[in-house]
Amino acid sequence: MKKLLYALCMGTAVAFSSCEDMLDTTNYTEKTTATFPETYEDAQQMLTAVYQNMSAVCATPQVSFLYYSQLASDDALGGGGTNDKLMQAMDLICNYQADMTRQFWKDRYAGIFRANNLIETLDNATDYPSVEERNQIMGEALFMRAFFYYELCSQYGTVPLILSTVAEDLPQATAAELWGQILLDLKTACDIMPARRAGGGDLSTGHVDKYVAEAMLGRAWLFYTGMYCNGDDLAALTSTNYAPLTSVTLPDGNVLTKEQVIGYIDDCVNNSGYSLVPDFRNLWAYTNRCTVNDFKYTAGKGLKWVEDDNAINPESMFAIKFNKLADWNTTIGYANGYALHFGVRGGQDFANTFPFGQGWGAGPVAPNLVNDWKTAEPNDMRRDATVYNVNNLPKYTRGGWADFVQETDYFAMKWAPISCKNTDKAQFPDAGDYLSCFENLMYGGDNWTPGANNFQLNNIHDLVLIRFADVLLMQSELKEDATGMNRVRARAGLPAVGYSLQALQNERRWELALEGVRWNDIRRWHIAAAALQRQNGVPIYISGVASTNKPQNGGYAARYNATAGFLKIPESQISLSNMLRQNEGWGADAEYNAWAN
Repeated sequence: MKKLLYALCMGTAVAFSSCEDMLDTTNYTEKTTATFPETYEDAQQMLTAVYQNMSAVCATPQVSFLYYSQLASDDALGGGGTNDKLMQAMDLICNYQADMTRQFWKDRYAGIFRANNLIETLDNATDYPSVEERNQIMGEALFMRAFFYYELCSQYGTVPLILSTVAEDLPQATAAELWGQILLDLKTACDIMPARRAGGGDLSTGHVDKYVAEAMLGRAWLFYTGMYCNGDDLAALTSTNYAPLTSVTLPDGNVLTKEQVIGYIDDCVNNSGYSLVPDFRNLWAYTNRCTVNDFKYTAGKGLKWVEDDNAINPESMFAIKFNKLADWNTTIGYANGYALHFGVRGGQDFANTFPFGQGWGAGPVAPNLVNDWKTAEPNDMRRDATVYNVNNLPKYTRGGWADFVQETDYFAMKWAPISCKNTDKAQFPDAGDYLSCFENLMYGGDNWTPGANNFQLNNIHDLVLIRFADVLLMQSELKEDATGMNRVRARAGLPAVGYSLQALQNERRWELALEGVRWNDIRRWHIAAAALQRQNGVPIYISGVASTNKPQNGGYAARYNATAGFLKIPESQISLSNMLRQNEGWGADAEYNAWAN
């Protein structure tokens, strides 16, 4: 039998099947891997199916690596209500229920299958407009496979390495095999993709390009060569020694060196066309035109969100795009569920939390971030553009739904849902004085599913995964040169500094704060246990009552040293396979039951 294909194109499921009989094995009515893709258009549809995996994961963001990386870092706590134990478990590097992250595992492997399918069959099509167009699609498929594995390996450590659509029960590959393949896929994508830019360039917005592959190569290189510099057992991974590798042998037998990676990053910086947005505050949705002049922090400062009315963000290199068609039953991943989860914990009038929309209260900012930032860089304007003191919201009711766990005085602004005043009551007569999502006013109330002013489904601003500022900081780190770092500092109005690892670590922490990057940074620098331990004893509120952040399940450092930050593999996957082994540190003492005050 020929293999069965499943492609999800533009949100519609299309199945292709095959059957054979003894007389004629040619299938005249359905497309199979023997014939599909037949055309360039078919290949583009298959690529769309690969990208759709990003939306699939957004349907359950709370089990994703991006969510975990935000909550597990030393810059955010778990939060949520007393029943939101998964949020708190993520923060504490603990487990909640047997299959806590099963959906993420399934979704990412579904994405890998689609990428493998496209990689295997791409050359069935013969009508590519040019070799460049064929290589562009191949490069995007390789990038996406590498990205999916980057997240799986960051979350679980070692996982099965599946590089074909043939069904096999495979054991976990070694870290060297997995990261070697990730680096090879990204390097190949860098080498074959044409030198043209997406989003305002020659490619459609939302697609990755050569320069995004170069940026992701830098990110993967820095994590692997740092995290695994001492070896791959638990003692090596949790060692405080940091001496990153300078070369990696790839699966094709070639050696990738640090100098080569620097060359790719330099190309991205010098030739990509991506650039820093002149004012840091204009990167974030709270400066949108429907909100900016009513928010005390931004009013009268001439700020303008770079994505107003679907404008192209010149700093955004890789982002998840959303749209109006989100529906709980079918297309929930089309909405920005991260914004909903990281919104102010709800239950009060939107006037009380304006300009921040409401949600589930994940990721309260850890006070140690604010205190460290004020001490190290007291004049950094990015701090007030990143973290908001909720005491400056005059009508805010502490506690939200009166069950808020690990609430702090600080709210993360970058991923937040953003509300606006209802200046169009003819279109939104039942919304009151405030709309829960500025997008309703900016993009009009029509065509929303199931309707306008839905605070759970109407957050559709981009979730940016890689910014050009990150590339500049990677360039400085790899070259041990302050040039890129000082470009980032200059944008923030800060003076130039000389290069040191500590200065670079600080700059990454401030510039990329609360964007899901810090977690892998502290792990690869081998400073995670000490950094996490500093969350102990910080002031928090439990159901609105002042308290302190007390160690749970042995404490942050103990949980990190027991696991190296790798989560429990879903038990259902262990049960399904005869070859998977559970990660270290996930015995009964790792089970989170409830907050113990």
